Amino acid sequence: MNKITKKSFYSFLALYLVSSFLFLSLAAYWFYNSQVAMEKNANFYKMNHTADLVSAKVIEAHMHHTKFKLDKFRREAVALFDANKHLLYGRVVQDVDFSKDFYMKDGIFTLVTQRTAGHLHVKYIVIQSDECVKNIQVIKNKIAYAVIITAFLIIIIAVFLSYIFLKPLKDKMQEIEDFVKDTTHELNTPITAIMMSASRLKAKKDYDEKTIKNISISTKQLYDIYASLSFLSFDNSSEEAVELMFDEIVKEDIAYFSELLEKKKIQLQTQLAPCPVKIAPTKAKMLINNLLGNAIKYSNPNTNIKITTTKNSLIIQDEGIGIKKDKLNKIFKRFVRANSYAGGFGVGLNIVEGIVNEYGFHIDIKSKENIGTMITIIFA
Repeated sequence: MNKITKKSFYSFLALYLVSSFLFLSLAAYWFYNSQVAMEKNANFYKMNHTADLVSAKVIEAHMHHTKFKLDKFRREAVALFDANKHLLYGRVVQDVDFSKDFYMKDGIFTLVTQRTAGHLHVKYIVIQSDECVKNIQVIKNKIAYAVIITAFLIIIIAVFLSYIFLKPLKDKMQEIEDFVKDTTHELNTPITAIMMSASRLKAKKDYDEKTIKNISISTKQLYDIYASLSFLSFDNSSEEAVELMFDEIVKEDIAYFSELLEKKKIQLQTQLAPCPVKIAPTKAKMLINNLLGNAIKYSNPNTNIKITTTKNSLIIQDEGIGIKKDKLNKIFKRFVRANSYAGGFGVGLNIVEGIVNEYGFHIDIKSKENIGTMITIIFA
């Protein structure tokens, strides 16, 4: 990752984690409070139920004149007091405040009720229990564990999602970096050639056809790079389409590349029938320029290129290095190159596809490695 990608990654990750942890904290707080409220209600009703059982037994013993025996409760302390608040049966775990019906002190809930109606001289039934506090602590521990595990999962998901969401940005930044490197390399070659040729001319102080030709080729290469970058960078949609003869555009382009064809000793075969096409002139030039330029660039010396135009199509066939089968569906993407045979920065075919799609043309490409490539554009 470069600095920009890393910064975006950590910014997205921090934002995702902060928002997720805030939501998790609020959810945990709400869930804890709701569980505590439910536990307190359950504890209150349970203690009342115990008080009802004890009261019923007191009344039953008194009515039937039987001996009363207070049952033992595993999780509750139960005590019976008379009107003077003297302990008659059972036990308490802390002093009782008889002025309150239900309260908590030091982690102990106390219920005070008078539902025995004075039977067996019992005035107060007191229930004391710390079960609710213990259960609340269990709930708190469970929620804490759940929050920790969830937070850990959120971190893993956040890292994964950050990587997934930022992968297109990372790939695009890598494409741009590669594009800058390739552009620098592409510009370096013709510029170096021009500088060397100019130095030779200065040294010889005489006309040299080969040197002048090298300068011309290098200048055209620079212009092609400039034209492609300008086409990608500026809006060309304002140029109106006109009816023109595409075969004439092809002839002009052949003349434009004649020096490069001669330098690589490539034989050009043409079969140019009249081909009327309605298209913007600049885009027609870019179309054939990129296709023929690629055919020359990826052809070995001493090979042939055939250009054919019909009334509704353009066909360019070369005997170049070809394209791998698994690369055919990717070559129209911007900054993607099928190979590194002759440099370039992967925008030519992207420009071609953009023009073809704009005018509703159809493009077909067939290629075999080390045999050659044939590109057909149907204008109809």
